[in-house]
Amino acid sequence: MKYLSLTILIFSLFLLGCEKKTEQNKDAEDIAMLKEKIEKFAPTELKYDSSTLDEREKIVVEKLYLASKIMDELFLDQAYSKNYEIRKSLMEQAAAGSEKAELELELFTIMFGPFDRLDHDAPFIDTLKKPLGANFYPEDMTKEEFESWIKNNPTNEKAFTSEFTVIRRQDGKLVAIPYSEYWKDKLTEASKLLKEAAEYADNPTLKKYLSSRADAFLSNDYYQSDMDWMDLKDHKIEIVIGPYEVYEDGMFNFKAAFESFLTIEDPAESAKLDIFKKYLRDMEIHLPIPDAHKNFNRGSESPLAVVNEVFTGGDTKSGVQTLAFNLPNDERVRQAKGSKKVLLKNVQEAKYKQILIPIAELVLDAEQMKYVTFESFFTHTLMHEMSHGIGPGFIKVDGRDTEVKKELKETYSTMEECKADILGMYNNIFMIEKGVFPETFANETWVTFLAGTFRSVRFGINEAHGGGNAIIYNYLLEKGAYEYNEETQKVKVNFEKIGPALEELANIVLMIQAEGNYQGAKDLIAKYVVNSPSMETLRKKLEHLPVDIKPVYEIEKMYK
Repeated sequence: MKYLSLTILIFSLFLLGCEKKTEQNKDAEDIAMLKEKIEKFAPTELKYDSSTLDEREKIVVEKLYLASKIMDELFLDQAYSKNYEIRKSLMEQAAAGSEKAELELELFTIMFGPFDRLDHDAPFIDTLKKPLGANFYPEDMTKEEFESWIKNNPTNEKAFTSEFTVIRRQDGKLVAIPYSEYWKDKLTEASKLLKEAAEYADNPTLKKYLSSRADAFLSNDYYQSDMDWMDLKDHKIEIVIGPYEVYEDGMFNFKAAFESFLTIEDPAESAKLDIFKKYLRDMEIHLPIPDAHKNFNRGSESPLAVVNEVFTGGDTKSGVQTLAFNLPNDERVRQAKGSKKVLLKNVQEAKYKQILIPIAELVLDAEQMKYVTFESFFTHTLMHEMSHGIGPGFIKVDGRDTEVKKELKETYSTMEECKADILGMYNNIFMIEKGVFPETFANETWVTFLAGTFRSVRFGINEAHGGGNAIIYNYLLEKGAYEYNEETQKVKVNFEKIGPALEELANIVLMIQAEGNYQGAKDLIAKYVVNSPSMETLRKKLEHLPVDIKPVYEIEKMYK
């Protein structure tokens, strides 16, 4: 009996040792996986020239930087209900010396949560599952429940579909709570900082915008401050801050996420773009759809600015970094004043050198590498943003007035990014016809975009930009406008077929928007937002390259 007990003890210790070894092996595997994911983002210092600012302007920048950091906190809560709790736990474990927790925290900070935005939101912490509607809706709420509630309570529709409300359950019923009420403490703090910044802003248009946006944080009405942002003039500091993009709401694309762009304008580069402003109406006229669907009532103002990024906060900083932005998204403001296109020059330069060129060298036919240029990369971004400002916005469906984004629901973001990328090329060619660009720019436009496609699809084709690019690539491949060589594993543009095929796709996407054709959008996405064999082969060739940059902001060092 004594020997049996000793045998059991030895065996138990053996099992314990095996279990401990298995845990150590698992931790080692997890650490390797985390390092690999983090290495997909190349640390890149983003500097700006503070010597162009006077002492009062430097105070404005500091206040806006602090307000932008609040956008980080707001978006973190919007993205996932447990984010604060997870971050606190990771910080405690990292402080206690856990290498794994330290790496998890680093990736968590990049992704704004425990889900890998490059891998269909797969969890890298535990086995969590990200709700389709992020934290904008109750996690157990279905689309059908939401739609049924509105059908049975039509007076709730405006509040429920508003960009600036969260949906919660109270006493078993769904209710819409304004952002200004739900996040009152943080928005009050941000409002105070904007008011303080306004006191030091000597430019009257900047002072007005900061004051009205501060009020909007508390009133939940962003219309007037969006109008004031469009009126900014003769200012060095270009700031936009608040709830804008709806990508994070994967359920309906209704709810706007908080973000901020704090930038300094490059006046010389901005002046070079003035020529494009007068062509916005011509671009609308030139769209390959019937005139009945063109948006001639939208405001014709089109401010263009080239800036250097000082700091970004919230939605725009999560995962992949933004190259440019076109705001506001409020169709009422666009109808009255158009929209403003802002290009982030220092970010574009970093991505072109560190990401696009290495990709192009691996995926493109060697004969077409000469057509990859920074000018075409930069100009496509400009035309992409300008193209967000044309095409269908307010539409009629079955005799009722509505908007494209409300009819296309969760497909809207993918369809809109697809449209802007298609028209980015289409309008570059149009500028050649207008004599703005030389004839030789056509091949640069086509080839640089093709290389850029593989930059975008690496973000994940479930993401709006990646999905939009997947539609374009797979459609043009099907039409013979792109040709893939199985032997060399390289792809090239067929210069004779690309123009007609792109115009055909532009018509398809624009008509889906014009008709508010939700099923048409779903069908297009189902057919073309796929990892086709050539796309998958080419993506695998890029696995050792960084996917994007990880900004290291100079301003963060100044105010630590």
